[in-house]
Amino acid sequence: MRHEEKAVAVWLVRAGRHGEDEETALAEGLAIIGFADAHDLRSYASIEELTAALLAEDASGSQHRAANLARQLWAFREGMKQGDTVVLPLKSRPGQIALGHVTGPYEFRKLGESQRHVRPVKWESATVARSTFGQDLLYSFGAFMTVCRIRRNDAERRVAAVLAGNTDPGTAQADDETVDQALERTDIAQAAHDEIVSFVRNRFQGHDLARLVAAVLEAEGFRTTVSPSGPDQGVDILAGWGPLGLDAPLLCVQVKASGAPEGVTVFRALQGTMSSFSATQGLLVCWTGFTQEARREARQQAFKIALWDQTDLVQAIYRTYERLSPEIQAELPLKRIWTLVQEDEGG
Repeated sequence: MRHEEKAVAVWLVRAGRHGEDEETALAEGLAIIGFADAHDLRSYASIEELTAALLAEDASGSQHRAANLARQLWAFREGMKQGDTVVLPLKSRPGQIALGHVTGPYEFRKLGESQRHVRPVKWESATVARSTFGQDLLYSFGAFMTVCRIRRNDAERRVAAVLAGNTDPGTAQADDETVDQALERTDIAQAAHDEIVSFVRNRFQGHDLARLVAAVLEAEGFRTTVSPSGPDQGVDILAGWGPLGLDAPLLCVQVKASGAPEGVTVFRALQGTMSSFSATQGLLVCWTGFTQEARREARQQAFKIALWDQTDLVQAIYRTYERLSPEIQAELPLKRIWTLVQEDEGG
């Protein structure tokens, strides 16, 4: 009798409230969490003992908070198994998510000047675009937790599909939980941003994406010329300052709407195009982001060429929205709202 293969558990694990541990985690092959009030987790015999220790360190004396943090720490030590999948939404690269697999047990390892809670992880990809996943999964990835297992909406099957190089197949059957209920435990600002990113991706495809980038540059004060649809000879937009667009900075822009992160080849091609057009600055826009190699090389040209991924572009839209043309505003209707910020009870 053939048994169905057991799905691999999926864990959301963050790397610092502001993403401060992300680069170390990716470079060292680790999942790293904070929780400085907890010592080596192997010294606690039970979750109850860990909860009591955290409560003793908590000035607020909140039993609920101590129990919540203890559950996350215990899941990091005991719940996560070798071979499980780790999802790390990157704050340092807001448009990307890192995916990997747990390769070893919990450790209390010295990193820099302090001891840290870590699990060895083989990062399979650190450049998965957030827009690769459906909005329902992105809601789960926005949970206000440092460590939690993602179960809803066929998460295990869908993340496995993306790790295998396929697109997110979507959920086979919707969960009973509504979107409103999910949002009660989700970073609402991130969820709203993800919806806008998804809308822009679907509305402005191919040459229309270059048109949107040109509109943002116009709102910033540039005069732009957009290449016609078709072969662009290495440049999608030429932009300059002043009434005729002839004053510095003179800008060459290349826009890529491809489904995979761009590498150093397209970056170097833009450098050559800038030389051909005597441009002083360049802007490379890639909807799905850039490889680590491309970002490292671009850092050496940080004052000449800027890189924008989907999040950078959408942030530029937020910044310039009131100055965008009425036509673009009609195609991309946005409204600013105020909402109460929920506290992240993470480490």
